[in-house]
Amino acid sequence: MTLLRKCDTALMTVIVLTLIATVILSLLAPDFFSLVFAAEDGPVEYGTALFLLIASGIMARHAASLWRQGRRGAALLTGIYGLMFFMAAGEEVSWGQRIIGWESGEFFQQHNKQDETNLHNLMIGDVHLTKSLFGPVLTICILLYLVGLPLIYPKGGRIAALADAMAVPVPWLKHAAIALIASLIIAVLDVDRKWEVYELIFSLLIVSIFLLPQNPHKTR
Repeated sequence: MTLLRKCDTALMTVIVLTLIATVILSLLAPDFFSLVFAAEDGPVEYGTALFLLIASGIMARHAASLWRQGRRGAALLTGIYGLMFFMAAGEEVSWGQRIIGWESGEFFQQHNKQDETNLHNLMIGDVHLTKSLFGPVLTICILLYLVGLPLIYPKGGRIAALADAMAVPVPWLKHAAIALIASLIIAVLDVDRKWEVYELIFSLLIVSIFLLPQNPHKTR
C-alpha cells in the first residue's frame, strides 16, 4: 500500500470515528457535545481549520507541479482552489483572533454577528449576509461536487472534459456515499452545533479527494 493510500485510509477511519463519536455524544452527553466537543475553539473546529489548511497546501503543491509541466492555466486554477481553502481555514478560526486576542476593528464590531474579524458572520441589519446570499447556493454546489460529479465523470462527455480542463479533483463514489450518510446523520440529530461536525467531515473528505482523485493525471 502506497503512502497516499495509507493517508487516505487514515482519513476514512477518522471520518467514521468522528461520526460514531458524534452520534454517541449527542445522544448520551449532549451538553458535552455542544460545550466541549463541537464548541467554538474546540477540537472539531480546530480540526476543520487544520484539514482545510492541509487541503490548501495540497493544492499549492499541485499548482507548482502543473506550472513546471507548462500547464499554466491549470496551475493558476489550482492555485485559486488552494487560496479558497486557505481563506476558509482562516475564516474558521477568525484568522487566529481568539488565539492571539486582538480587538476587531470598528466595521466588524458593528457588522459582525460575533464581533470578530471574519466574513462568514457579517450582518447587514438583521440579515446574516453570507448565509442568506451564499448558504443555499454553496450547499447545492457542494452536493453537486461530492455526489453528482463522481456519478457523471466516469461516463465522459462535456462535464468530464470540463472538469479535467479546469483541473478539478473528481471525488470517488465512496466520497459521495460518505457525504450522503453524514448528511443524513447530522440532519436527524437534535443537538446544538451539530453542523460544526458536518464541516469537519467535509474538510476530511476534501483532503482525501485532493490526495487521490479519479483524475490525478489532470490535477497534478
